[in-house]
Amino acid sequence: MPHGSPVATEPGQVFDDLRGVAERVRRHLEEEISESVEESAAQEAPAGQISRFAQEERARVLEAGVTGLEKLAGNRADEIDEDEYFGVEAIVLLEGRPALLVQGQDFLVPEGDWSVLLDADRPAIRDSLARVGRVEVTGHPSLDWVGTAFLVGPRTVMTNRHVAVEFSRAEEAGWSFQQGMSARVDPGEELPSAPGPEPGLAPGLGAPAAAPLPYEITDVIGIHPDVDMALLRVVPPDGAPLPAPLAVAADAPATLPGRPVYVIGYPAWDGRRNEPESMRRIFMDVYNVKRLQPGTATEFAPGGLVMKHDCSTLGGNSGSPVLDLADHRVLGLHFGGRYRLGNFAVPLWELIDDPLLARAEVNWV
Repeated sequence: MPHGSPVATEPGQVFDDLRGVAERVRRHLEEEISESVEESAAQEAPAGQISRFAQEERARVLEAGVTGLEKLAGNRADEIDEDEYFGVEAIVLLEGRPALLVQGQDFLVPEGDWSVLLDADRPAIRDSLARVGRVEVTGHPSLDWVGTAFLVGPRTVMTNRHVAVEFSRAEEAGWSFQQGMSARVDPGEELPSAPGPEPGLAPGLGAPAAAPLPYEITDVIGIHPDVDMALLRVVPPDGAPLPAPLAVAADAPATLPGRPVYVIGYPAWDGRRNEPESMRRIFMDVYNVKRLQPGTATEFAPGGLVMKHDCSTLGGNSGSPVLDLADHRVLGLHFGGRYRLGNFAVPLWELIDDPLLARAEVNWV
């Protein structure tokens, strides 16, 4: 792949059947073209034209990607041109490592390699979604929100150190809020659903549950001295009970590289770290709302304090949980990523004896 690609894993590692993916994408493109021909002339108002042009450009990119996948499947990688590489990356990002919008506390399962895995575990994933929220701040000079956090104890959320320092400061006795600032965790920040059937609901699930209420952050339990982690105390909204915390892995999975995982968080526009066109291909210019981002764990050195994964994340994912798709325990705390190298998380089982996590009453399982 060309230098600077955000794709952390090669197509042959992402897809089991390159030809099958190419055929599926081509079939979808043919269906989209057929549907667009049937659109009424009324939809050709300026807004409709812009949408149509965007769809045509997307179709052009994906068509080139189909050709590129077919060449890869035929061991003809040396014949792939720049447009085909671009298209292959788009297919990897849209199908192999998607960032699925969460709406109505649910998600739409894409057709393809993830469909069976995600749909089979939908109830457990929905439970995970409800325990992750956006960290919002009041009184900050330039920001309305600063990252992601998730429930790990009876009244405790976990996030990154670099998220918490946006609204807190170190003092002799510990950490406290910066003057004039407050913060909360809002698990209900989603892209609003369009009128009519909920696009995020699978058949048979019924209407979405009421949006969960935000909960206030009252104290900084502590900032970890060695890893990019902060633990914060929260209070229930209006006296309502908080959801049970996520289960945090007390031990390492039997195998890590290639293990299916998923991230939940709030990817934000991040032009400093990611190439803009690549971001548009996967996030479709919709940022700052909750997404489900499946992928795989890719690397871990025993005894180390960094694990890698290849889920499609952006800056606002700081503080997101990396969950095992097999048992839905939190394996890692996502804290960043780099081009072509993948994304990085703190392997939480390595901190099971840490006194800060004991003080925070982390829910080890």
